[in-house]
Amino acid sequence: MDEVIRRKSVRNEDPWKIFRIIAEIVEGFEVLSKIGPAVTIFGSARKMKKDEHHYKVAQNIAYQLSKKGFAIITGGGPGIMEAANRGAKQAKGDSIGLNIQIPTEQKPNPFITRILQFRYFFCRKLMFIKYAQAYVILPGGFGTLDEFFEAVTLIQTGRSESFPVILVGKKYWQGLVKWLNSTVHKAGSVQANDLNIFKLVDTAEEAVKIICDFHESSIDARKSK
Repeated sequence: MDEVIRRKSVRNEDPWKIFRIIAEIVEGFEVLSKIGPAVTIFGSARKMKKDEHHYKVAQNIAYQLSKKGFAIITGGGPGIMEAANRGAKQAKGDSIGLNIQIPTEQKPNPFITRILQFRYFFCRKLMFIKYAQAYVILPGGFGTLDEFFEAVTLIQTGRSESFPVILVGKKYWQGLVKWLNSTVHKAGSVQANDLNIFKLVDTAEEAVKIICDFHESSIDARKSK
């Protein structure tokens, strides 16, 4: 009986959650609409030493992009997110963290220059997509995969304009890419050109070049209209 009462109480609270959701979205729009061109960098929240390979690659990508005028957006936590925010801050760029409030308590890393706190994952993911000119995805787990597949789905379905989606780390991602080709594409669940939505690279320089080339061509296209 107590459990029934508890569940009913939770359901009665649901309409009021709308106000918290709206508040998160409004604050995100207000802050991020002012940052200019940005790149979102994803990857594992597992704590890493700063001399680990993927940490250094993420830091280098963020540093180079910051030097070219891009703001860097991450999930605000440790691991790859920390590395990207570190690189952006070292380059004196805009280093943004969209932190999530979860039971395990993800603490913001110390290299963030602007932070937004989110209760709801879907509000946070909206900000990642809406204000990014590119996605850079380093090795990570379920959350990283979720963010990758959401981006390619939005582009595939035309719900988002095309932008670079880059998987960094061929050894880590090649199994997933092979499965998408040999199983998903073979079954007819995706078309061949869907697999061109994303790129697979190994180095910071490759990732940065793809983003800069795309950004420059987009600017030229807008000027020619």
